[in-house]
Amino acid sequence: MQITETKKKSFLSGLTGQIIVAMVLGAILGIILHNSISPEAAQSFSNKIKMLATIFIRLVQMIISPLVFTTLVVGIAKLGDIKTVGRIGGKALGWFFTASFISLLIGLFYVNILEPGVGLKLDHVDMAAASEVTAKTKTLSVENFVEHIVPKSIFEAMATNEILQIVIFSIFFGLAAASLGSTVKPVINALDKTSHIVLKMVNYVMNFAPIGVFGAIAGVFAIRDAEELVITYFKFFGSFLIGIATLWVVLIAVGYIFLKGRMTELLRRITGPLAIAFGTTSSEAVFPKLTEELESFGVKDKIVSFMLPLGYSFNLDGSMMYMTFASIFIAQFYKVHLDLGTQMAMLLVLMLTSKGIAGVPRASLVVVAATCGMFDIPIEGIALILPIDHFCDMFRSATNVLGNALATSVVGQWENNKEDGIEEALSEN
Repeated sequence: MQITETKKKSFLSGLTGQIIVAMVLGAILGIILHNSISPEAAQSFSNKIKMLATIFIRLVQMIISPLVFTTLVVGIAKLGDIKTVGRIGGKALGWFFTASFISLLIGLFYVNILEPGVGLKLDHVDMAAASEVTAKTKTLSVENFVEHIVPKSIFEAMATNEILQIVIFSIFFGLAAASLGSTVKPVINALDKTSHIVLKMVNYVMNFAPIGVFGAIAGVFAIRDAEELVITYFKFFGSFLIGIATLWVVLIAVGYIFLKGRMTELLRRITGPLAIAFGTTSSEAVFPKLTEELESFGVKDKIVSFMLPLGYSFNLDGSMMYMTFASIFIAQFYKVHLDLGTQMAMLLVLMLTSKGIAGVPRASLVVVAATCGMFDIPIEGIALILPIDHFCDMFRSATNVLGNALATSVVGQWENNKEDGIEEALSEN
């Protein structure tokens, strides 16, 4: 009995336990206020309480740029040459595109099998609410894709937290530093020390995570009638959850194939980041904490600093699954027939267009709206999923975190095995 109480105490005093408590309290407060005050007052309360989540996310965002730059430059300098960077980058992109393709296929499969949009009756859909999202679809183009890859200014990229642009600059900077040899060691050492300072800041910022999660959850439940949403979107949300659950099963199974018993330890370590992403609907909010946990898991810092920033641009598995699911759901609602060939073409379009929208708010919805426009599906149909999107975003954000943690851990293990093999060969000679 004493041991059980100790475990309970340690769980509730830890970050994950505090976040779960904050989510429950936030939901209770939001539901109570939704049922006891006017809609106008609830909206006002929601706007104010969500500031807690905004503050937390902004605290995280302020350390993402320096963390990505310092850790990635140091990591590449430690990797040593362009051949090693190319090898790891090739493995990373191979994993990312394979995982993205599987995620899209899962969404495609379940939306066709379960048909959540067929025969659905939605009254009082606010089409005007979709204008904010549809207005951004003009930014989804080849030109925009290039802009999101190649920075015109590292300072602008850091100011706007364009992770992919920071990655590109850091790769060039790191390779240049590695080519200069010992003469730049003071610079690399300084950046290494800076990265440790930033990681220490992560510990301070994470203390605000439960408060941010509380504000996010309370704000949503104060203005959303949870019971009405469940009834109205039961088939859509239920089908989506089946798809996400399948994706989790696939990811975890793949993890056990490559990591064996260590996968259990990885899941234990990323429970906190998963809870934060779920509560705040932001996978970006856990980037610094995830970096710390993966290094503690045993992945070398040079691998984490290289893999994770790339993953946040190229490996958003939960979002990918949602994109095909939501796009075809809208087509089903409007009775737009899409044959298998057209759906596969849509899948390939999503594979490409989704890679250039890092840093765009509600990025998944922007891609869905743009894809609908390309395939003659009413673009205003994005309004159909806006009421339930926040709750879908909770699950897809957590899935994104799981996918990136797994990809980084597996590639890290491959590199460890390769280095061990080289050392063994050298010792034999």
